[in-house]
Amino acid sequence: MNPNDVKRITVIGAEQMGHQIAMLCALGGYQTTLQDINEEALQHAKDNLERLMSDWVRKGKINEPAIEKAFSLLSFTDQLEEATKDADLVIEAIVEVLEAKQELFKKLDEMTPPYAILATNSSTIMNSLIAKVTNRPDKVCNMHFFFPPLVMDSLEVVMSEKTSEETKDIAMAVSKQIGRTAVLLRKEISGFVANRILGAIHREAAYLYEEGIADFKDIDLIIRKSLGHKLGPFQLIDMSGADVVYSAMQHQYQQSRDERDKPPACIKEKVDKGELGRKTKIGFYDYREVPVK
Repeated sequence: MNPNDVKRITVIGAEQMGHQIAMLCALGGYQTTLQDINEEALQHAKDNLERLMSDWVRKGKINEPAIEKAFSLLSFTDQLEEATKDADLVIEAIVEVLEAKQELFKKLDEMTPPYAILATNSSTIMNSLIAKVTNRPDKVCNMHFFFPPLVMDSLEVVMSEKTSEETKDIAMAVSKQIGRTAVLLRKEISGFVANRILGAIHREAAYLYEEGIADFKDIDLIIRKSLGHKLGPFQLIDMSGADVVYSAMQHQYQQSRDERDKPPACIKEKVDKGELGRKTKIGFYDYREVPVK
């Protein structure tokens, strides 16, 4: 298969990342299916995309015909086999848990055509750990989008030792077709590039906060004003979700066994309390009275 053969893309997982990745694919002209086992999540995804695209039209970012065409290419289903039986490329965007991804990829290996590329949107997990449960490790790679995918013009395409050049070429070509700047990593490392650097920032910010050097709001303020970041580290944790950040750090710690990689106590505390950030209306910041933009 070559890049021009990719016509149908299936995205698995309709939550924060998945539904926006699916919309990017539809906007790029691909026949796209968004699958999730939760019908409520699918309906929420559809409603959110309609709202987002209406905002884009209102702001002049896109015209109505382009939106209508994209939605005509986008379908929603809770049936995994139906969603994947004709897929040329599958992009997995489910929970950041290795065992869950392995279970899904076993099914995808059985359900998809033998030529289909299987990509994981994992932000930290190396694709070789997932590919080993399939019979096509040469057709598995990471396509790590950044949150929110409809806004962030970047993604990391990561190869394992077994990922083929053909698979890499297709992933890079699809990234270009959907309007995203892809950076290729030919060597695997847990956390890749962006999240390893971001994790180091999160850990140092958490250390300064836990040691009482500065309040988390002041740390965010310093980072925004002095380093030019759009969001401070604690604001970013709230946006990504403390559970997502914790899982990513915990996975890296399990891989390295370096105590410096262990998730900070203040992030674990937020997870234990269920105060995950914007999606729960409270995290390091309180969003219950202030509308989330």
